Amino acid sequence: MIKVLLNGCCGKMGKVIIEAAKNFPNIEIVAGIDKYPNDQSNFKIYTNSDDVDINYDVLLDFSRPEALTDILKLSTKNNKPAILCSTGYTDEELLLISEKSKVIPLFRSANMSLGVNLLNSLLKKIVPTLYENYDIEIIEKHHNQKVDSPSGTALLLADTIKDSIPNESNYIYGRSGKRKREKNEIGIHAIRGGSIVGDHDIIFAGSGEIIELSHKAISREVFAVGALKACEFMSDVIEPKLYNMDDVLGI
Repeated sequence: MIKVLLNGCCGKMGKVIIEAAKNFPNIEIVAGIDKYPNDQSNFKIYTNSDDVDINYDVLLDFSRPEALTDILKLSTKNNKPAILCSTGYTDEELLLISEKSKVIPLFRSANMSLGVNLLNSLLKKIVPTLYENYDIEIIEKHHNQKVDSPSGTALLLADTIKDSIPNESNYIYGRSGKRKREKNEIGIHAIRGGSIVGDHDIIFAGSGEIIELSHKAISREVFAVGALKACEFMSDVIEPKLYNMDDVLGI
């Protein structure tokens, strides 16, 4: 049985993960961490990570970037792997994650959906063929409560595209004013409204044809399932390094 410590257990995604875990007979959420606990869970909830005194196999975080320091401190102290599902990390925080991954096994992904990560893998194969004759734009849509913009997933896809192009390219976040589009631009556009779970469209606009790749998250459960599969994977790793969904999918 894989024992999971869930950080952010009382948040929206925390509740979805708790429910989704019922379909994973080899996973048990043994405790949670949340600054605003409720009494609806059947496991102990700590309001401070310093107070955690329970044995666990892997820490799963689905909260906010501000929790990173506490998560890494606890994981290092216990020498346990941590799965980081939050988005919106600063460059300094990403550097900290990279450095700590040399000490303990860490997992980070901008999107926990298996479908998004398969789509990202597909981009690595097709972009080198398409970039010369197609303009590339990314449109992402999320609910009106999302804090970071553009989404971590849009940046994940954009970075994959940029890394797959041999020539120098630049991100353009939205457009305004009067000027023509430059060939080396990768457009990234963010839409916020209603209760959209998460839509991502990659557009390859050529002369006479358009190729579109799309992923639409219908339910937050898709992220929970990916996170729990990451728990299964990370519970077996020993080597300190930074893992991602490619490792889970065997890509």
